[in-house]
Amino acid sequence: MQRLFAHCPEAVRNTVRLAETLEFTLADLGYEFPAYAVPSGETMDSYLRGVTLAGARERYPKWSERVAAQLDRELELIARLGFSGYFLIVWDLVQFCRSRNILVQGRGSAANSVVCYVLGITACDPIACELLFERFLSEGRTSWPDIDLDLPSGPRREAVIQEVYQRYGEQGAAMTANVITFRGRSAMREIGKALNLAPALLGRFSALFASGDFPHTMAVEAQMEKAGLPPSHPRAPAALRLYEAMSRLPRHLGQHSGGMIISQGRLSSHVPLERASMEGRVVAQWDKYDCEDLGIIKVDLLGLGMMAVMQDTLELCAARHRPVELAAIPKDDAPTYALMQAADTIGVFQIESRAQMATLPRMKPHCFYDVVVEVAIIRPGPIQGDMVHPYLARRSGKEPVTYLHPDLEPILSRTLGVALFQEQLLRIAMVIAGFSAGEAEELRRALSDMRSKERMERVCEKLRARMRERAHSEELIEKTLQSMRSFALYGFPESHAISFALIAYASAWMKVHRAAEFYASLLNNQPMGFYSSATLVQDARVHGIKVLPVSVLKSEWLCSVESDASIRLGLIMVGKLSTAHAEALLLERNRAPFVSMDDFQCRVSLHRDELRVLASAGAFAGLSAHRRDALWRLEAPEQGDLFAFAAARKPDAAAEECPLAPMTPEERLSADFNATSISTGPHAMSLLREQLPEAWTALELKTAPHGSYVLAAGMVICRQRPGTAKGFVFLSLEDETGVANVVIRPALYEKIRLLVATENFLQIEGFVQQQEGVTNLRAHRVERLFAGELPAAASHDFH
Repeated sequence: MQRLFAHCPEAVRNTVRLAETLEFTLADLGYEFPAYAVPSGETMDSYLRGVTLAGARERYPKWSERVAAQLDRELELIARLGFSGYFLIVWDLVQFCRSRNILVQGRGSAANSVVCYVLGITACDPIACELLFERFLSEGRTSWPDIDLDLPSGPRREAVIQEVYQRYGEQGAAMTANVITFRGRSAMREIGKALNLAPALLGRFSALFASGDFPHTMAVEAQMEKAGLPPSHPRAPAALRLYEAMSRLPRHLGQHSGGMIISQGRLSSHVPLERASMEGRVVAQWDKYDCEDLGIIKVDLLGLGMMAVMQDTLELCAARHRPVELAAIPKDDAPTYALMQAADTIGVFQIESRAQMATLPRMKPHCFYDVVVEVAIIRPGPIQGDMVHPYLARRSGKEPVTYLHPDLEPILSRTLGVALFQEQLLRIAMVIAGFSAGEAEELRRALSDMRSKERMERVCEKLRARMRERAHSEELIEKTLQSMRSFALYGFPESHAISFALIAYASAWMKVHRAAEFYASLLNNQPMGFYSSATLVQDARVHGIKVLPVSVLKSEWLCSVESDASIRLGLIMVGKLSTAHAEALLLERNRAPFVSMDDFQCRVSLHRDELRVLASAGAFAGLSAHRRDALWRLEAPEQGDLFAFAAARKPDAAAEECPLAPMTPEERLSADFNATSISTGPHAMSLLREQLPEAWTALELKTAPHGSYVLAAGMVICRQRPGTAKGFVFLSLEDETGVANVVIRPALYEKIRLLVATENFLQIEGFVQQQEGVTNLRAHRVERLFAGELPAAASHDFH
């Protein structure tokens, strides 16, 4: 049975449908959410009230009747619905994180709750932000509330997950599963193994996909032909037949990114479990939707890369006697808003994408709520609902602020008459159609439920009928329904946007005021975000931070801060160097400094490949004359009596002079990228600049006249084809002066798809577009830029 459930998701669906038909959940068969152990004489309801009121005295030093009334209302509803134990368990996990100095922040609809705020689960004040509690919990709700906890990705998050296993046992807790199916790339890779297709062909086939959410526009036959497998190839018919047959078949069982289910008793009595490949983990063989449908309670412990960056930055600041308290960061810092207004946000959480950078100069955020809107506005919902341009036009005064109905002004005034948030959707339904809070939440859930069109239409018809009862015009009814449908599926809760905006603002503040610590932490937590380590190094330089190369004499395992204006790359950046060998190197160096190449080799045992990659990266600077000298000395022991080495650890020992010339700048750049995927030397484009006398730099493009036809060239660091962009492709070209934005129209992209997807350096001719502080180059002609021996760009795939 477990094998069936693991490899046949339809079996689980059938079980769920049977449960729905018979109107039961696993609770009817003995499943029970764990009870929280409260002190003697307390109930879970009374204990939750006690810790809530204690937290409220800290969060609200100036007590008010409004706070007291809201807390009473929430606690009464939580107790009536039987959710007190759930809140206490989540609160206790947050307390565990704080006791271990692990950053934690609740997000999502939980941020609408004052109880969650005073318990320290969430960080934004729902009363000050005028958030709607019913978006989180409402009368008549039968499903459990959803509290997501953001944790630093990596070991800190794993410590919290292991604490849950420790508390409930491997039979009482499990990660929920994802059923991974064969899709385009993975299907063709497996077919390629069976049919012995060339790796280069399979690589081209994969590159022709765009990994973003824009629908794939190329037929598989055409894609195979462009990749080098035409219909005339003897294995092409078999490859095509297998590809179509394998599509969407289960491939393997994976783990959800953070969903954990827990039980009062043996979870294995209700859900099939298996041990994960990662030590100490157990995985349920059902996915999160099936668990939810059958009444199994899930707690989300989500790893967030920027939370890890923020925690590392705070620890570096404290170690360097420049401590920062996140809660004390001022929300009115002018240099931070200036950074955002200039779209100088590479590395900043949530506002570093091309679309965000194109919006920031138009948005010109100058207060914290502007950051909240910025986080939420570049989303599929607001874009598809045509809400972005009206909001920006109204903000700049180009259009008047209007409302669909006068009664909606109090709901939409903060967003200038434009509905951007799910809470606004609920309030609109309550005001304009007389829905109760529970009915409004049912509307939102129905519109967000991709699996039930019937449910969606039923609730929309109910809304239409209620609006007609109130004699609203058909035009208003249809506009309201269209607005709701357009962004309910993807639209942000305002509470979620506020939670993310807190991190976005803090990361921008760190980039301005603690740049060295921030960039070092970013590099230590790659990969994450839109940009590679190479681009982060280039951006650090632009901001006056000197990035020093890897050194066996000075580098730690992680990137470290040497001064307020300099960071040192860590040994972690050297791809072929094992953690264990790096630790042995550091231990030996701490015992006594290395004084020569011979001394290093006598005291540290590394594989030959590890030594070579360190030498190629220039890590032996200070022990050798140059990189080839280091390589020459490393190879000497294999060449018998060719050299007369002096005794180890004698810095003045004379070795035969290296006959090899030092590397050229181009060779050093290539060696850097091959060894560490980044370079602290000159940018690749600066070495090509003399060969491109007519090409405009990224900096020069910002001053090019609107409509002028120019040539630009650079290293491709980002490729995007958003589902909301009607097929347009957006490239970021980096050179020694900055980043240029390129727009490629759909028809042109289809002609040069493989070129754009695979080439690391491009030269592009096109027309300059200057609009409200944003510069774009609209491509007319795209060609490969000859880059000689320069390295492959360390760019991310399509987003």
